[in-house]
Amino acid sequence: MSALKKKTTKKTPARPAAKSKAKGGAAAKPAARPARRILPAVPALKAKSRGEKAPAKPMVVLPKLPAHLLAAVRALDEKKAVEIRVLEMGQISSVADFLVIATGTSEPHLRALRIALEQALDEVGVSSRSESQRDSGWTVVDAFDVLFHVFREDVRRSYALEALWKDGLDIPVPAILKA
Repeated sequence: MSALKKKTTKKTPARPAAKSKAKGGAAAKPAARPARRILPAVPALKAKSRGEKAPAKPMVVLPKLPAHLLAAVRALDEKKAVEIRVLEMGQISSVADFLVIATGTSEPHLRALRIALEQALDEVGVSSRSESQRDSGWTVVDAFDVLFHVFREDVRRSYALEALWKDGLDIPVPAILKA
């Protein structure tokens, strides 16, 4: 029996036996663990604690974007469109691969944005169709794999296309403008 006991103690590390009662009849308390120093999950602080330089801003990896999408977003930005959003819809929609939503400040501004979109698409050799009703506050330009919706602010809030297509991948516009 003692040989068997020795074999089992060799396989598992020995633990001190827990005492049910200490001197004087009081229950024994386990020893307090030393406090751990937890560093925040901020890369700059982690690097500093290891003696390294802080990393630069994280790089944004863009999906492969068509040239006409880049040209059209630049055109919208140059004509002062407000709150431009680009959503990649390829996996969740059979209608278009990308959805671009922008806001114009007035009906004349919407017309100017539509004309700028059509010109930018023509310059890169992509045909498009546009649809808008007079004083509707909404213009749609269809470039077949990219849909552009240009709204007045109140109409954009009313339709809330961003909420409808919330599963689309949001592509940062500043990264598109730099590309």
